[in-house]
Amino acid sequence: MAKDGDNGWKEYVWNPRTREFLGRTASSWGLILLFYLVFYIFLAGMFCLTMYVMLQTLDDHKPKWQDRLSTPGMVIRPKGDEYYQITYNTQKTESWDMYAQTLDKFLSPYNNTAQVEKNNVCKPDEYFQQEDSGEVKNPKRSCQFNRTILDECSGITDRYYGYLDGKPCIIKLNRVIGMLPGKDGQAPFVTCGAKKEDTEKIGELQYFPPNGTFNLMYYPYYGKKAQVNYSQPLVAVKFLNITTNEDVNIECRINANNIPTGSERDKWAGRVSFKLRINTV
Repeated sequence: MAKDGDNGWKEYVWNPRTREFLGRTASSWGLILLFYLVFYIFLAGMFCLTMYVMLQTLDDHKPKWQDRLSTPGMVIRPKGDEYYQITYNTQKTESWDMYAQTLDKFLSPYNNTAQVEKNNVCKPDEYFQQEDSGEVKNPKRSCQFNRTILDECSGITDRYYGYLDGKPCIIKLNRVIGMLPGKDGQAPFVTCGAKKEDTEKIGELQYFPPNGTFNLMYYPYYGKKAQVNYSQPLVAVKFLNITTNEDVNIECRINANNIPTGSERDKWAGRVSFKLRINTV
């Protein structure tokens, strides 16, 4: 009986009399493979055609939809850890030297020599708008943003960016394609303050450029393909006498008369929060 069962199983795999493999002849298997080959080629062709049609609707220089980006986001440098917490000890160089090195690397493209070489001197306090000619996306020029504008936070007069003295610099930036922030000649500006529970701890702040402004000449931004050499404007804030040996929760926001702070989709739009702790013992 066992032998008959083995033969039945073997004949199902390969039947020498009918020349069938797994119950099908070679022509049957050939037709099945041909069907699936044609079927998957058709699916791949449909996918490629769909992607091609979709890509034809996209602009290489500007996102098609920007509704989520109407309010510019803000980030800080150095950003500290993953929770945006900057903690260091003024007595331990290794605890803050990484922050100074991060700012050195970040600001190197803003060296005056590099800016003079690739960007233009623009007329301040007005938008630097540049038109396309016909269907051609002309390469756009960019305005110089020299790191010397950041003065005490430039890393030139103080290569430690105030971290050694317990007066650290935090640099903020933002960018949205095509945005014209401010109206009636009012430039957007950054303000920082402590969260409610830490109001008495933050002390005096100093902004660079003065008043924490983003000059209008750096707008609009046309995108990295059209404006290859664009130098994003920066604002630095220096904490002059913040309370030491305690956590201080800080929030910075961008202010302009045509930019709403926060939105229903993103309550953090236009602002950034971080924690700063400077230990001295």
